Amino acid sequence: MGQREEFIPKWVAWEITRRCNLQCIHCRSASTMESEQGDFSTEDGKKLLDDIAKLSKPTVVLTGGEPLLREDIWELAEYGTKLGFRMCIATNGTLVDDEVCRKMKEVGIRMVSLSLDGSTPEIHDDFRKQPGAYEGVIKAAELFNKHGIPFLINSSFTKRNAHDIPNVYKKARELGAKAWYMFLVLPVGRGEEANAELLNAEEAEYWLNWHYELEKELILKGDNTILVRPTCAPHYYRIFYQNAKRDGLDLKRRNLVFGTGGGKGCVAGQSIAYIDCHGWLRPCSYFPISDVNVFDVPFHEAWFKSKIMQDMRRFDQFKGRCGQCEFLKICNGCRVRAYWEHGDYMEEDPICRYVPVKMRVGVKNTLSLLKDGENG
Repeated sequence: MGQREEFIPKWVAWEITRRCNLQCIHCRSASTMESEQGDFSTEDGKKLLDDIAKLSKPTVVLTGGEPLLREDIWELAEYGTKLGFRMCIATNGTLVDDEVCRKMKEVGIRMVSLSLDGSTPEIHDDFRKQPGAYEGVIKAAELFNKHGIPFLINSSFTKRNAHDIPNVYKKARELGAKAWYMFLVLPVGRGEEANAELLNAEEAEYWLNWHYELEKELILKGDNTILVRPTCAPHYYRIFYQNAKRDGLDLKRRNLVFGTGGGKGCVAGQSIAYIDCHGWLRPCSYFPISDVNVFDVPFHEAWFKSKIMQDMRRFDQFKGRCGQCEFLKICNGCRVRAYWEHGDYMEEDPICRYVPVKMRVGVKNTLSLLKDGENG
């Protein structure tokens, strides 16, 4: 199989700093204002972008921490734009003003992502551990609309704020977001300290079924105002397929222009990647380990040489229920949750409750043999 043809990066998130002015409970980097800036120079950053360009021209998301805290962000963004990348920024919104918007337009930023985790200041600010964070997001959205900068909204949920999911969606739509991503928080960074707040399998299933009804309604109405997607919930693709089949519907789903390019659940290490502020390459933003550094090995080589990245493409070696599942090709399971639960990222995804047909048939056959043995 020609991996070089099949697996090409279409979306790369690059943590250009770990510093942040907020202290959100779910932060993958446990960022603060005292966190690392990232020890690479502007020239190192440009060389990294050159290396990525040798392989493909993906969407590149400058993220953090809070990326607007890095002084050379505009130089790096402009350089990426000139290379042909679709440059984007992921910000918490609190530092956005008219000047920031002008710079975004000047250097060619194509899309911005904002984080909104509650429909009210009380809920959002509690999640973000910063009074005024909610108002910062609202102000940023207003400024983006004013300057004609398209933006999407990422919303992270745990037991703390899941009750507010429908209201957050309505708020994202009201603000004019091009897309709304419902993110089920993973056990990484500060998220690991808040394990008791993570949604369990039953709760996740409930909200993913709710999301199916929402998406179904938008598709049937032909409403293209806002694109909706669950994030870090790959088994949603199984749920969507099963529910659509149950409803007798052939639903045509849309994709965001600046999406991951994947028509399935998890595409970590297949068409997306994450680079932290020290250069460690990971399959996705939440993957806890790495085995290659792009400041030591050029990105276009590291993408194929990393064993971890290769493993993400070895679907036939996935274990447990994931390895037996008939929906594997459209789901892939969450490798981060598998690693957290089993210490092995090739194991089954613990947040999915589905039992594959192969395993159910095997249980029935075993029971049948036992019964025959008793009768014999």
